[in-house]
Amino acid sequence: MSSAIGTVKEAFTSVTGQTAKVADLKNSIIDPAKKPTKGMTTDYGIFVSEPDNWLQASNGARPGPALLEDQIAREKIMRFDHERIPERVVHARGAGAHGYFKVYDDRASKYTYAGVLTDPSRITPTFVRFSTVQGARGSADTVRDVRGFATKFYTAEGNWDIVGNNIPVFFIQDGIKFPDFVHAVKPEPHNEVPQAQSAHNNFWDFVGLQPESAHMVMWTMSDRAIPRSYRMMQGFGVNTFTLLNAKGERHFVKFHWIPELGVHSFVWDEALKIAGQDPDFHRKDLEEAILSGAFPKYYFGIQVIPESKENDFDFDILDATKIWPEELVPVEIIGEMVLNRTVDEYFPEVEQVAFCTSHVVPGIGFSNDPLLTARNFSYFDTQISRLGINWQQLPINRPVCPVMNHNRDGRSQHRITKDLNYWPNRRQLVPPVPPTEGGYAEYAEKVVGIKQRLRSAKFQEHFKQAQMFYNSLNIYEKAHLVGALSFELSHCDDPVVYESYTKVLNNIDFNLAKQVAMNVGGVIPQQPARENPGHTGSRLSQPEFTPKDPTIKSRRVAILLADGFNLGEVQAIRAALKAGMATTWVIGPRRGPVYPDGEEVGSGSGYSADHHYEGQRSTMFDAIIIPGGAKHAQALAKNGRTVHWVREAFGHLKPIGALGEGVAFLREAVQLPGVQFAANLASDNVTSSYGVVTAGKYDVSSAAADALSIKQGEKGFISNFAYELSKHRCYERELDGLAGQVAY
Repeated sequence: MSSAIGTVKEAFTSVTGQTAKVADLKNSIIDPAKKPTKGMTTDYGIFVSEPDNWLQASNGARPGPALLEDQIAREKIMRFDHERIPERVVHARGAGAHGYFKVYDDRASKYTYAGVLTDPSRITPTFVRFSTVQGARGSADTVRDVRGFATKFYTAEGNWDIVGNNIPVFFIQDGIKFPDFVHAVKPEPHNEVPQAQSAHNNFWDFVGLQPESAHMVMWTMSDRAIPRSYRMMQGFGVNTFTLLNAKGERHFVKFHWIPELGVHSFVWDEALKIAGQDPDFHRKDLEEAILSGAFPKYYFGIQVIPESKENDFDFDILDATKIWPEELVPVEIIGEMVLNRTVDEYFPEVEQVAFCTSHVVPGIGFSNDPLLTARNFSYFDTQISRLGINWQQLPINRPVCPVMNHNRDGRSQHRITKDLNYWPNRRQLVPPVPPTEGGYAEYAEKVVGIKQRLRSAKFQEHFKQAQMFYNSLNIYEKAHLVGALSFELSHCDDPVVYESYTKVLNNIDFNLAKQVAMNVGGVIPQQPARENPGHTGSRLSQPEFTPKDPTIKSRRVAILLADGFNLGEVQAIRAALKAGMATTWVIGPRRGPVYPDGEEVGSGSGYSADHHYEGQRSTMFDAIIIPGGAKHAQALAKNGRTVHWVREAFGHLKPIGALGEGVAFLREAVQLPGVQFAANLASDNVTSSYGVVTAGKYDVSSAAADALSIKQGEKGFISNFAYELSKHRCYERELDGLAGQVAY
């Protein structure tokens, strides 16, 4: 019954975008379009009659002295002078969205009594903030970096925050090292360079001297650190938390988010280029997906270890530099989150939202993870620094449940609370709530020990899981990791730094260390410093998260046109891809009308292009299609930019489709190496070769027989193209050396 209630609630929320938190925020939203007043006012409420000139003493012939008595001008300038607040020290660059969370059933009740994780009738409002770590608020989205994945659950019992990342481990084991790590990864202090990059001496010096970082370095140098989209990356709680059930039994837990669309990344050249061409790419991608109805969805999973088995592993389960291998501790999927609403205003929502690892609800608790202990202290402290002591009263941060306590005053206090402000008091106002009635219960853990500064024996091993991660990658993922390490270390100009780190790599894998050392001028090892036994783990390689049902939802497809194109083909292509919830974008010689075959240039209505060739780049899209049309193909062949569009997409391993004379353009002008093309331009038979899908024609009968079906072996052009698009990239191009033969 509770599941049925939850289904009805979810249907309403999905259609309307309304949650309890959205309703709460409406009390703080001002919509000028609804004209709440006659017009402009000051902050203290009087109408402003003239906002463009400072009051002055003037005879009208020339400006006179500006008058300090102009309270309207003074307020405007002073208000502007104080608009900025301290940006986050880390995770400054971010984007956010509203959504909702639900569990499928009460299966987690054997671990916890937290209603948010056990009651399927609930639809819990959420707000998610995605971010980079190193860069400033104005840095680029697509840099190589860890991505923050922080989720605020507005539960009936209070706010619960999972302050996670897209990588399941971290650089350090103990929070006391956090200032050192951040100082090292941030721009170097003498010249504030580089911005939003770890490719510099200080970072690699630090991690080279901190071998506990080795596992995390493998992840950050992998494709995980350059995600295609926030919607195509995992999320992890990183730290070990605990769950408490109704029997008083405690379990250790790690939290996981798994994207519906699979886990996908850019190639490095593409990420570099987008950082300059469209530094807001991820932010815009998230907004575009939500506004188009392709709501991002993440499955929520938990890994659970009974307290009795805490010491059953060869690693310490409280060590944040270690994962719990899924073959040892499976991930149980218990729910999902959907993001279905964009923010109304960036600053009061995305910039002022504040997360704390210490914000948990009854049934969820903490472990003795030493990194978590420091985070619990630091996050609350940093929110006070940024937003003031009353930061939890800000609209985006306030709970949807009632809040009542004896905290008072402080800067920017918004609440007016009547009566007594202490406990105990003579009228028993605002008393404590016992655990039996919903009060937070601390687990009665027995603690015995000696006060000292140390790390336990299992915390001393740093390379087994780094090896496991590297061994679990496929061939091209390993090649990308070698390339990333080589890029980063080549930006270090101190030989001590890059020579030292190539020695560290020799503890992970001998061949890896040799390849990187040869590339960067490091110390080429003669034998492994530590044997790599070849052990692997499950669900560490990105292709292991390919969706069960192939999808092209939200994929961006550029259709490259010139005057004289085949209009029927373009219309059929766009309709078919729209059915799969992909978006199509026409790129032409000009923004505005492009004229199809049979229509004189400048005389007809034309077909509207979204962008011109120089206004966008292939990097902004997941795939390219070139339709037929003789004049159109000839014009494309004479344009160096359009040729570059296709070559660059080929080099970035993206699907490419072509029809009719568009096939001749690919074969003769673009000259893609090793690719087989459709030979008969009078036939609609499809040739698919290294992610390049071609056919001679695509008429009404071809389109009618080509209902969108995203699976291998289909006959139609669109079905074949959609299948290649669903794979994200054609890595066979890279493995067979074809991509490297094209200049882009």
